[in-house]
Amino acid sequence: MATTTGGNSGTVPVRLLAAATRLFAERGFDRTSVQEIVEAAGVTKGALYHYFGSKDDLLHEIYGRLLRLQQERLDHFAALDAPVGQRLREAAADVVVTTVDHHEDALIFFRSMHMLSPEKYKEVRAERRRYHERFRSLIEEGQAGGVFSTATPADLVVDYHFGALHHLGSWYRPDGPMSAREIGDQMAELLMRALRP
Repeated sequence: MATTTGGNSGTVPVRLLAAATRLFAERGFDRTSVQEIVEAAGVTKGALYHYFGSKDDLLHEIYGRLLRLQQERLDHFAALDAPVGQRLREAAADVVVTTVDHHEDALIFFRSMHMLSPEKYKEVRAERRRYHERFRSLIEEGQAGGVFSTATPADLVVDYHFGALHHLGSWYRPDGPMSAREIGDQMAELLMRALRP
């Protein structure tokens, strides 16, 4: 990717994403223009359209970078040579921690996801489904092995955990009393309690 010179640092795509993230968080996706994004990034509209094609693409990438990170980390935890309870607990805490650490990205996306084009919306749902299916497979593994209760279907357990996670933006504050890890551990413990036989 091309780099730029001058007062702004970072590649053009990085600068565009940083500017879009800040503006979407401050003003909202629908109230931010392409012109405002390129001015904040110090680039031309041509540069934006070269790398992203549209404002939709920027929103998709803001969430995509978080989802790729979370998918990579979930795949790591799922593949560990450890008991399934430990693997699930680590994965459940980690998705909370990474969401808190990228709070602005997640908040922007959940506020604005419905504004994506139908094609992009479909892509995002497929990406999220892949993540949820991998997470659910850990629960099913534990249920099949008698480690977790089968009283609640795995799908409902997944919905329970991620439903709570998606509401983080309505109450989480960076200057609050709990760290990202503490919140992650608490939410993971709630999940594990729900699965205990």
